[in-house]
Amino acid sequence: MAKINLLPWREAQRKEKQQEFFVMLGFGALLAAAVIIGVHVYFSQRIEAQQSRNKYLEDQISLLDKKIEEIKQLESDKEKLLARMRAIEQLQGNRPLIVHFFDELVRSLPDGVSVTAISQNGQVITINGEAQSNARVSSFMRKLESSDWLELPQLDIIQVKNENDVRISSFKMRFNQVIPKASEEEDI
Repeated sequence: MAKINLLPWREAQRKEKQQEFFVMLGFGALLAAAVIIGVHVYFSQRIEAQQSRNKYLEDQISLLDKKIEEIKQLESDKEKLLARMRAIEQLQGNRPLIVHFFDELVRSLPDGVSVTAISQNGQVITINGEAQSNARVSSFMRKLESSDWLELPQLDIIQVKNENDVRISSFKMRFNQVIPKASEEEDI
Protein backbone atom coordinates (compact mmCIF):
# COMPACT_ATOMS: atom_id res chain seq x y z
CA MET A 1 0.00 0.00 0.00
CA ALA A 2 2.84 2.17 0.35
CA LYS A 3 3.09 2.32 -3.36
CA ILE A 4 -0.27 4.03 -3.99
CA ASN A 5 0.22 7.46 -5.36
CA LEU A 6 -2.52 9.86 -4.29
CA LEU A 7 -0.81 12.89 -5.72
CA PRO A 8 -2.54 13.07 -9.09
CA TRP A 9 -5.93 12.73 -7.46
CA ARG A 10 -5.15 15.49 -5.03
CA GLU A 11 -3.75 17.61 -7.77
CA ALA A 12 -6.84 17.03 -9.90
CA GLN A 13 -8.99 17.92 -6.93
CA ARG A 14 -6.87 21.02 -6.30
CA LYS A 15 -7.18 22.01 -9.97
CA GLU A 16 -10.90 21.41 -9.83
CA LYS A 17 -11.25 23.50 -6.66
CA GLN A 18 -9.03 26.19 -8.19
CA GLN A 19 -11.12 26.15 -11.34
CA GLU A 20 -14.29 26.29 -9.24
CA PHE A 21 -12.78 29.22 -7.25
CA PHE A 22 -12.03 31.16 -10.47
CA VAL A 23 -15.52 30.45 -11.82
CA MET A 24 -17.03 31.66 -8.54
CA LEU A 25 -14.66 34.61 -8.55
CA GLY A 26 -15.72 35.47 -12.14
CA PHE A 27 -19.35 34.95 -11.22
CA GLY A 28 -18.90 37.23 -8.17
CA ALA A 29 -17.14 39.84 -10.32
CA LEU A 30 -19.97 39.67 -12.87
CA LEU A 31 -22.52 39.89 -10.09
CA ALA A 32 -20.68 42.89 -8.54
CA ALA A 33 -20.44 44.56 -11.97
CA ALA A 34 -24.15 43.92 -12.56
CA VAL A 35 -25.01 45.38 -9.15
CA ILE A 36 -22.79 48.41 -9.79
CA ILE A 37 -24.31 48.92 -13.26
CA GLY A 38 -27.80 48.42 -11.85
CA VAL A 39 -27.21 50.93 -9.06
CA HIS A 40 -25.69 53.38 -11.58
CA VAL A 41 -28.65 53.00 -13.95
CA TYR A 42 -31.13 53.36 -11.06
CA PHE A 43 -29.55 56.55 -9.77
CA SER A 44 -29.12 57.91 -13.30
CA GLN A 45 -32.84 57.42 -13.87
CA ARG A 46 -33.61 59.07 -10.53
CA ILE A 47 -31.38 62.02 -11.43
CA GLU A 48 -33.02 62.36 -14.86
CA ALA A 49 -36.48 62.18 -13.29
CA GLN A 50 -35.56 64.87 -10.78
CA GLN A 51 -34.05 67.03 -13.52
CA SER A 52 -37.23 66.71 -15.57
CA ARG A 53 -39.25 67.68 -12.49
CA ASN A 54 -36.97 70.67 -11.93
CA LYS A 55 -37.34 71.69 -15.59
CA TYR A 56 -41.13 71.41 -15.33
CA LEU A 57 -41.13 73.52 -12.17
CA GLU A 58 -38.85 76.13 -13.77
CA ASP A 59 -41.18 76.31 -16.79
CA GLN A 60 -44.21 76.69 -14.53
CA ILE A 61 -42.44 79.35 -12.47
CA SER A 62 -41.57 81.32 -15.61
CA LEU A 63 -45.21 81.08 -16.74
CA LEU A 64 -46.37 82.31 -13.34
CA ASP A 65 -43.82 85.15 -13.45
CA LYS A 66 -45.27 86.22 -16.80
CA LYS A 67 -48.78 86.06 -15.38
CA ILE A 68 -47.68 88.08 -12.34
CA GLU A 69 -46.21 90.73 -14.65
CA GLU A 70 -49.47 90.79 -16.61
CA ILE A 71 -51.43 91.14 -13.37
CA LYS A 72 -49.17 93.99 -12.23
CA GLN A 73 -49.63 95.69 -15.60
CA LEU A 74 -53.40 95.23 -15.36
CA GLU A 75 -53.40 96.63 -11.83
CA SER A 76 -51.36 99.60 -13.03
CA ASP A 77 -53.78 100.14 -15.91
CA LYS A 78 -56.68 99.80 -13.47
CA GLU A 79 -55.18 102.44 -11.17
CA LYS A 80 -54.69 104.78 -14.13
CA LEU A 81 -58.27 104.25 -15.24
CA LEU A 82 -59.56 104.78 -11.71
CA ALA A 83 -57.55 107.99 -11.46
CA ARG A 84 -59.06 109.17 -14.75
CA MET A 85 -62.52 108.23 -13.55
CA ARG A 86 -61.99 110.14 -10.28
CA ALA A 87 -60.75 113.16 -12.25
CA ILE A 88 -63.79 112.99 -14.53
CA GLU A 89 -66.12 112.60 -11.56
CA GLN A 90 -64.48 115.56 -9.88
CA LEU A 91 -64.83 117.63 -13.05
CA GLN A 92 -68.45 116.55 -13.38
CA GLY A 93 -69.06 117.42 -9.74
CA ASN A 94 -67.34 120.80 -10.05
CA ARG A 95 -69.03 121.73 -13.31
CA PRO A 96 -71.86 123.69 -11.64
CA LEU A 97 -69.33 125.63 -9.55
CA ILE A 98 -68.43 127.97 -12.42
CA VAL A 99 -72.11 128.75 -12.90
CA HIS A 100 -72.51 129.48 -9.20
CA PHE A 101 -69.32 131.57 -9.25
CA PHE A 102 -70.50 133.83 -12.07
CA ASP A 103 -73.99 134.03 -10.59
CA GLU A 104 -72.60 135.12 -7.21
CA LEU A 105 -70.15 137.49 -8.88
CA VAL A 106 -72.96 139.23 -10.77
CA ARG A 107 -75.15 139.40 -7.64
CA SER A 108 -72.29 140.77 -5.52
CA LEU A 109 -71.08 143.33 -8.05
CA PRO A 110 -72.50 146.75 -7.12
CA ASP A 111 -73.23 149.50 -9.62
CA GLY A 112 -70.15 151.49 -10.57
CA VAL A 113 -67.78 148.48 -10.29
CA SER A 114 -66.50 146.61 -13.31
CA VAL A 115 -64.26 143.56 -13.57
CA THR A 116 -61.39 143.70 -16.07
CA ALA A 117 -59.68 140.34 -15.44
CA ILE A 118 -60.41 137.09 -13.62
CA SER A 119 -57.94 134.31 -12.90
CA GLN A 120 -58.22 131.16 -10.81
CA ASN A 121 -55.53 129.03 -9.24
CA GLY A 122 -57.11 126.09 -7.44
CA GLN A 123 -59.78 127.57 -5.20
CA VAL A 124 -58.23 131.05 -5.09
CA ILE A 125 -59.78 133.53 -7.51
CA THR A 126 -58.07 136.81 -8.33
CA ILE A 127 -60.05 139.70 -9.80
CA ASN A 128 -58.75 142.94 -11.30
CA GLY A 129 -61.27 145.69 -11.75
CA GLU A 130 -62.20 149.34 -11.62
CA ALA A 131 -64.64 151.16 -9.42
CA GLN A 132 -65.97 154.71 -9.24
CA SER A 133 -64.97 154.95 -5.58
CA ASN A 134 -63.33 153.05 -2.73
CA ALA A 135 -66.73 152.73 -1.05
CA ARG A 136 -68.02 150.66 -3.95
CA VAL A 137 -65.03 148.30 -3.62
CA SER A 138 -65.81 148.02 0.09
CA SER A 139 -69.46 147.25 -0.70
CA PHE A 140 -68.34 144.61 -3.18
CA MET A 141 -66.17 142.94 -0.50
CA ARG A 142 -69.07 142.92 2.03
CA LYS A 143 -71.35 141.24 -0.50
CA LEU A 144 -68.66 138.63 -1.23
CA GLU A 145 -68.37 137.87 2.50
CA SER A 146 -72.10 137.21 2.74
CA SER A 147 -72.07 134.87 -0.27
CA ASP A 148 -72.53 131.11 0.18
CA TRP A 149 -70.20 130.29 -2.73
CA LEU A 150 -67.38 132.79 -2.15
CA GLU A 151 -65.40 133.51 1.02
CA LEU A 152 -62.45 135.36 2.54
CA PRO A 153 -62.19 138.37 0.23
CA GLN A 154 -58.85 140.17 0.54
CA LEU A 155 -57.98 143.41 -1.13
CA ASP A 156 -54.42 143.30 -2.44
CA ILE A 157 -54.09 146.65 -4.20
CA ILE A 158 -56.27 149.69 -4.67
CA GLN A 159 -54.95 152.64 -6.66
CA VAL A 160 -56.72 155.85 -7.49
CA LYS A 161 -56.07 157.38 -10.88
CA ASN A 162 -57.66 160.19 -12.87
CA GLU A 163 -58.71 159.54 -16.44
CA ASN A 164 -60.41 162.32 -18.40
CA ASP A 165 -60.99 164.21 -15.15
CA VAL A 166 -62.81 161.20 -13.70
CA ARG A 167 -61.53 159.55 -10.54
CA ILE A 168 -61.24 155.75 -10.97
CA SER A 169 -60.10 153.25 -8.34
CA SER A 170 -58.26 150.26 -9.82
CA PHE A 171 -58.18 147.27 -7.51
CA LYS A 172 -56.91 143.72 -7.26
CA MET A 173 -58.79 141.37 -4.98
CA ARG A 174 -58.48 137.71 -3.98
CA PHE A 175 -61.09 135.38 -2.52
CA ASN A 176 -61.74 131.68 -2.21
CA GLN A 177 -64.39 129.66 -3.98
CA VAL A 178 -66.39 127.41 -1.65
CA ILE A 179 -66.65 123.82 -2.83
CA PRO A 180 -69.62 122.25 -1.06
CA LYS A 181 -69.44 118.81 0.44
CA ALA A 182 -71.41 115.93 -1.10
CA SER A 183 -74.35 116.34 1.32
CA GLU A 184 -74.59 120.05 0.53
CA GLU A 185 -74.60 119.35 -3.22
CA GLU A 186 -77.57 117.01 -2.81
CA ASP A 187 -79.56 119.83 -1.20
CA ILE A 188 -78.93 122.13 -4.16
